[in-house]
Amino acid sequence: MEELFKNHIRSKKLLDENKSYLLAISGGIDSVCLGYLLQSAGIRFSLAHVNFWLRGNESDEDEIFVRMLSAKWNVKIHVIHTNKDEMDKQGMSTQMAAREFRYNWFEQVISENGYDALVVAHHADDQLETIFLNMLRGTGIEGIYGMSEIRGNIIRPLLGFSRMDISDYMTQNSYSWKEDSSNQKNDYKRNILRNKVFPILNEAFPEGLQVMDTSFKRLKDTGRAFFFLYEKWKKEAIVTEGDYQYLSIKEISNITGKHSMVYYWLRDFGFSFADVQDILHSVEKSESGKTFYAGKFMLNKDRDFLILGNNDFEWEEKRIEFHDISVQMKEKKFDILHLQGEIEIDKSKENAMLDMEKLQFPLVIKKWEQGDRFVPLGMDKPKKISDLLVDLKVPLIQKKQVLVLWSGDEIAWVVGFRIGELFRCGPKTKRVLYFKNL
Repeated sequence: MEELFKNHIRSKKLLDENKSYLLAISGGIDSVCLGYLLQSAGIRFSLAHVNFWLRGNESDEDEIFVRMLSAKWNVKIHVIHTNKDEMDKQGMSTQMAAREFRYNWFEQVISENGYDALVVAHHADDQLETIFLNMLRGTGIEGIYGMSEIRGNIIRPLLGFSRMDISDYMTQNSYSWKEDSSNQKNDYKRNILRNKVFPILNEAFPEGLQVMDTSFKRLKDTGRAFFFLYEKWKKEAIVTEGDYQYLSIKEISNITGKHSMVYYWLRDFGFSFADVQDILHSVEKSESGKTFYAGKFMLNKDRDFLILGNNDFEWEEKRIEFHDISVQMKEKKFDILHLQGEIEIDKSKENAMLDMEKLQFPLVIKKWEQGDRFVPLGMDKPKKISDLLVDLKVPLIQKKQVLVLWSGDEIAWVVGFRIGELFRCGPKTKRVLYFKNL
């Protein structure tokens, strides 16, 4: 196994003889085996051991054994003690709290002592257990990826070797280790798989777990192909405009695997796979206007698009004084120009030209509210802003972020949509206040 290990770490470029590593060691067969293999390969390393005092004298015996290995191998050792009461303060299960504590401490030791990376003894059987647990949690294709040989500053050089490989190596060399009695208890899901499920599978399907390992590796490669194609689809299908992302309903209808495509688009914004199922059910039922929320994000099912945007839009009133030369409104910045003489009217809804003589300073920019009304350009009667936005078919997600420009008690401009008739520029206009989007 020593030659196989050397070839493995060299071919995969996992470890470097010119670097120094921190080996997480419990005293169990896996981490002790890795220590012997590192020595045989000429890899420089130190030990890191956590005594959680969870198993009484057994925990202390583990520490004594690891300290003896440190002396035998002539390597430095780092040891820390904690207990269940301390871990319970973190408000999570003992198993999760122990893992959190352990890896945080490893990071600290690496930082303070200048080690190049952490080396841990996860092996092929651990990988299968992890994949099975991921599948039982309902993860998607990434769940079968399992653990990586290198992730950040954590290296797992034994993932290519089985528990049987490790056991045979240790036995053949008469190396000793410490048995963790808790591994025989079925208090944790991982132990149930290890002690009950996998033995049954091995008995019913000899070498079945090895075949499954091969299958998972093939699926992992399929997953990489999927994500390559997904990124290409996303680049072509998702349109970003300002604070919003748009996905055409027609685009969804024309693709296979739509649940996965939409999920991987939305998951980074906090939406779950169950949310995606509800969203696509709404699409199938043509429920225009339906809205879905995930934390600070919301998704609006409009007539022709799924529109993703921010749900926690906040706006503090802004005052515009006569002498101001620019103003920021959401993601857009406007120059404020004072014009006079012969002027060509800018008809773009993005900009606004207002009769200066009819304005009352300071102007105020606010979020619109239910009940707000004004006389839109070209009309002679007041209209509610809510009705104007409906007429203009503004999606619900965008309605929440509409701003209005107030002049005294009158609305001069529904920003980005319509100016007020009372403030329009006409033949008698002498001076113009021009909001020009940069």
